Amino acid sequence: MDTLIRVIQLILSLSLLVILHECGHFFFARLFKVRVEKFYLFFNPWFSLFKFKKGDTEYGIGWLPLGGYVKIAGMIDESLDTAQLAQEPQPWEFRSKPAWQRLLIMVGGVVVNFITAILLFWLILFKWGETYIPAENAKYGLMFHPVAHEIGLVDGDRILEVGGVKIETIGDIATGILIDNASTLLVERGDSQFILPVPESFKSEIISGEVRQLATFQIPAIVDSTMPNSPAYKAGLIKNDRIVKIDTVSTPFFHQFSATLASYAGSSTNITVERDGQQLQLPVDIDSNGKLGFLSKTTGSLLGTRVTNYSLFEAFPAGIERGISTLTAYVKQLKLVFTKEGVKQLGGFGTIGSLFPTIWDWQTFWVMTAFLSIILAFMNILPIPALDGGHVLFLLYEMITRRKPSEKFLENAQIAGMILLLLLLIFANGNDLLRWLGK
Repeated sequence: MDTLIRVIQLILSLSLLVILHECGHFFFARLFKVRVEKFYLFFNPWFSLFKFKKGDTEYGIGWLPLGGYVKIAGMIDESLDTAQLAQEPQPWEFRSKPAWQRLLIMVGGVVVNFITAILLFWLILFKWGETYIPAENAKYGLMFHPVAHEIGLVDGDRILEVGGVKIETIGDIATGILIDNASTLLVERGDSQFILPVPESFKSEIISGEVRQLATFQIPAIVDSTMPNSPAYKAGLIKNDRIVKIDTVSTPFFHQFSATLASYAGSSTNITVERDGQQLQLPVDIDSNGKLGFLSKTTGSLLGTRVTNYSLFEAFPAGIERGISTLTAYVKQLKLVFTKEGVKQLGGFGTIGSLFPTIWDWQTFWVMTAFLSIILAFMNILPIPALDGGHVLFLLYEMITRRKPSEKFLENAQIAGMILLLLLLIFANGNDLLRWLGK
């Protein structure tokens, strides 16, 4: 069920973005009186799931869910339909229009995707605002991924600065190292502070280790509520009890408690809790899944969150800023793909789908859709034949040199681009498959 929820979110998100992207091309084509022969969600080799015709345009849904397309008359595109190009250019064809109009038709999809992201961020900030836990609130310190332990960090440390820049959230730690090439960390350990060098190899270790979270907030295991008739309820655990020991094993923090509890699955033992300044020992029967049956206090409730709410007008510039910062961060991250470790982490639909949560949450869905809209806009504008950016590249060449590339050249470039994109698609999704088989 978890996988199905992710698949549905992925298909819905990408379908919305593909339709809007193609609407961008469609709008400018119709604006300049260029005939659009087909408008499709998904590709339809051999047959369509659904189609109808209105005016000169056939609208439909294909069976191959790899995007979508608009077929513009007089243009060499992924359909590779060159029969009409052998005839004299018609006034309603793409090739008959001035270069600047053809340029706007080609960038229309990218422009719409970026505007979509801005609008989504605007409405998200207006509806939900911004809520996060500041890094400075880590009063119990941080818990680190094992690769971070290798460079000298220990659980309980606090990171104050990365590369000399004060961090706002703990996500800034990995960002500073991977994207901004930070070479030092300002670490607080107990009552002392010191500079910890970041080795050059650390970035590669983060990427090759597929580290999703380099640091997380460390919190104690404090009871919020117990389930009826659960082991926790029967043992007498109550709200605000802090579990500090299982049997003889000290468990001052939740991750230690959780790991230790699992090792006692299906057995009876004692747990030690702190209650009203005193320590109590309670006998408990741990279930076969290694659970006690209680809800613990959340990270936000223990450390405190920072909330920023926006009016409709305040959210708009904040949405623009979010869109630009998201694009900038994504562009910076692309350099990691061109490393040996980064290529191995390149992912396809499985990787994209894993970004969505296993439960349906509209806020997360729209945030992810806005993020994917940024990615779709940027990837499409790359100067690769068969992508919008490839067409833009050739149009800019024509506008600068006043010489139009031959139709044969454009056809061959389109074929080469499609082969390249197909190979990248196979490679990225092959990586997903290998990772899945490895698990």
